[in-house]
Amino acid sequence: MSLVGPRPLTAGELREFYAEDAAEVLSVKPGMAGLWQVSGRNRLTYEERRLLDLCFVRRRSIGLYQKILARAVREVWTGANTI
Repeated sequence: MSLVGPRPLTAGELREFYAEDAAEVLSVKPGMAGLWQVSGRNRLTYEERRLLDLCFVRRRSIGLYQKILARAVREVWTGANTI
């Protein structure tokens, strides 16, 4: 597991929600913080989560990692995105 990356998914989630995109998402290490978590987490649908995971995989860069980490720290500090 890495610091930044898509959250780990169960086999059922991969089959049901990711289907043909599963291999692409699994091509990167899962992370503790990801684009999905800092973009709304449980307020988002699985379709939105899938799209954010794919966006992360396809556009990953040092800059994107830094933005995700900065947003994750802010959310932990302020309690944002909590239920």
